[in-house]
Amino acid sequence: MDQVKDAYIMRLVERISEHYRANISNRFIRPALLQLSIDKETWDHIEALTEKFEQYRYQGFHLDELYRQIAASARFVYATRFEIAPTLRHRLGGMGSGGPDKVLRDMAINNFSFNLKLFADMLHDLYVRLAEIDQAASKDKTPLYQQMPELADIGTQLIGA
Repeated sequence: MDQVKDAYIMRLVERISEHYRANISNRFIRPALLQLSIDKETWDHIEALTEKFEQYRYQGFHLDELYRQIAASARFVYATRFEIAPTLRHRLGGMGSGGPDKVLRDMAINNFSFNLKLFADMLHDLYVRLAEIDQAASKDKTPLYQQMPELADIGTQLIGA
């Protein structure tokens, strides 16, 4: 299987991208996210998933790359859940000004944990759908997702179980 061009997958990646930019890595939260202990390669994969959707809209996604982007995003969710979310208000409390920006910043902070969970749920849905497609396309061979060690604990990282 070379490219994934499934319409549901495409819409889901687009929703993930929009949600990430609007609710996770927005101008209010981004300064705290930059404090995460995440390597450049992980950030590059997250950016490829969340910022470069148009690039893949017509040609489709390479399955292995999409799996790597999901794995990187799962590491991000896991790290953010423990490093940033519990202290987000404290980290960002003194930033910004009053007025409408203060209201928007407070809304972003107050809804961050919920938005992070929603992001994780969408990533998990994407992973499950891709694994189903991968399994069906593999026939008698081992599906790609079972060959990638970075996907071994994806459920734990995304769902936290």
